[in-house]
Amino acid sequence: MRLLLISNSTMPGEPYLTYPLPAIAGFLGEKPKNILFFPFAAVTFSFDTYEAKVRERMESLGHRLISIHHFNDPGRAIMEADVLMVGGGNTWQLVRMFHDQSLFPLMRQAIERGIPYIGWSAGSNVACPTLRTTNDMPIIDPLGFDCMGLVPFQINPHYLDHNPEGHGGETREQRIEEFLAINPGIHVVGLREGTMLRLEGKTLSLIGERTLRIFRQGSLPMELTAADDLSFLLEAKD
Repeated sequence: MRLLLISNSTMPGEPYLTYPLPAIAGFLGEKPKNILFFPFAAVTFSFDTYEAKVRERMESLGHRLISIHHFNDPGRAIMEADVLMVGGGNTWQLVRMFHDQSLFPLMRQAIERGIPYIGWSAGSNVACPTLRTTNDMPIIDPLGFDCMGLVPFQINPHYLDHNPEGHGGETREQRIEEFLAINPGIHVVGLREGTMLRLEGKTLSLIGERTLRIFRQGSLPMELTAADDLSFLLEAKD
């Protein structure tokens, strides 16, 4: 499989999808690709608006993009795409729409067949076994927490080490520890903003200047860098 799992789309003060664009370009290569985009995580703006926003960035790289919501036969569209791309937003809404249309099995089949996958934020969450390490408010019943399970570990995008000043609730690390208390044996990757994971076959690596934090019940969190081999995470089992 080929996966590019991005923590966040945009850094403060930057235009949309600026920091990950070089990594996306390298992942896709120079040959023009037909990208099938999934805007399902959008809640407060239209799918057309989301599609146009992402299309502009992909066209700047020489690739074509169209959203899944234009197709009467989404299964066929998935199988005929060169690349599958899932944007961020609300993970609960995203998973609900995938379940409503029974698309996760088709997505996984296409990706296992070799179609590259790119996702950011919620789009990275759904590459995991479940959505249970998302940060998003559960605004809708997702009809089940299961996602694609393209990787055997969980991702927490937008990972923060500390709470914002003045916030007295649990830290992100404490929330992940709660998850691990209920789900022992699973690795959780705290993916900080400005970073992403790239999977090429059986090789998993970090892209970005910041480290990532790996959590597992019974062990101290690990901090790893882009120089480290993360492929051991692919062997993680529940």
